[in-house]
Amino acid sequence: MKKSFKYRLFTNKTQCNKLDGFFNSARFLYNCALEHRIVCWKQWHKSINYYDQANTLKEVRSFDEGVAKLNYSASQDILRRLDKSFQAFFRRIKTGDTPGFPRFKSKDRFNSITFPSYGNGVRLKNSKLYIQNIGSVRIKLHRKLEGNIKTVAIKKQNGYFYAAFSCDNVAPKTLSSNSAEIGIDVGIKSFAAMSNGEIIDNPKYLKQSEDKLKDLQCKYSKKCTHKYRGKLSRLHAKVGNQRKDFLHKLSRQIVDRFGFIFVENLKPKKMVIGNHKVLNRYINDAAWSMFFDLLLYKAEEAGRVLIKVNPRDTTQCCSACGKIVPKDLSVRVHQCSCGFSIDRDINASLNILRLGHSLCVKQEAVCFS
Repeated sequence: MKKSFKYRLFTNKTQCNKLDGFFNSARFLYNCALEHRIVCWKQWHKSINYYDQANTLKEVRSFDEGVAKLNYSASQDILRRLDKSFQAFFRRIKTGDTPGFPRFKSKDRFNSITFPSYGNGVRLKNSKLYIQNIGSVRIKLHRKLEGNIKTVAIKKQNGYFYAAFSCDNVAPKTLSSNSAEIGIDVGIKSFAAMSNGEIIDNPKYLKQSEDKLKDLQCKYSKKCTHKYRGKLSRLHAKVGNQRKDFLHKLSRQIVDRFGFIFVENLKPKKMVIGNHKVLNRYINDAAWSMFFDLLLYKAEEAGRVLIKVNPRDTTQCCSACGKIVPKDLSVRVHQCSCGFSIDRDINASLNILRLGHSLCVKQEAVCFS
């Protein structure tokens, strides 16, 4: 299986300046290639592809010192990146969409350089990362690399540099067989309600930092300086890291405990259409899609089964008798005429568990193991 590993790089001032220069040169190459395509089409109605531009790369490197210092394979990857943007643009036009034309990259919108072949311009050496024309950079290998390294991407985020290794042939860490089952209903008030009666509180990290974010946004609106922009960006990154850490740990606990996991097949992007902006903010903060993605890949690696069920009426249906009991968001307790009374989210998780069982029996669900 394929897996990626991301590590923090610790650069000195000289290395930092050189890397910034590399990113500027890479951005210059990307923008020049984009302008080349635009001019050829406007003047001669000629369409340029990747191979046409790759053939001129040696000539470009001969008169531009910054591009010449870039690794040749990394320079080719920049041209491939632009070619993929155009392919995606034309593909979406053919399907009837209205995509935006590929844009020139500003300094803040070009933040990664990919070395498509490990060992060609970049490699690990004596617990440091050697980068061509940069030197050996300290790297924090907080976890062991697995499999065979294929590509390495150098990224800049919020003023810090990172190295992302894409590895192939990673051995899966399969867990021992487990017949335990669980249905999970996700929400906003509580992040998740489980069919065994457990309630997972929603940390609401965005709400915790909301006052600081509003204050920084207000200051940035009055004075559009790099200082406030950097602070605002770092605070958003902190909230994102807190959310990601919570979801990683929760998904790992669930996969370790249960062999069969049933969740709703939700479409959060469609759920926010037409809602109040405050509700949409909390839906996005909950990051249900990220949670399901983490559950999926962890379940695949561990040999567990993850099944997505139709979410229709899972909240309204009584898990005891099957009768539909309409209720809005303000009603937090499910009460049925059959006498069954339970928390509405627990009731939904029991319905998800029941639907998952029926799908397993009918073999209509897509099972990931």
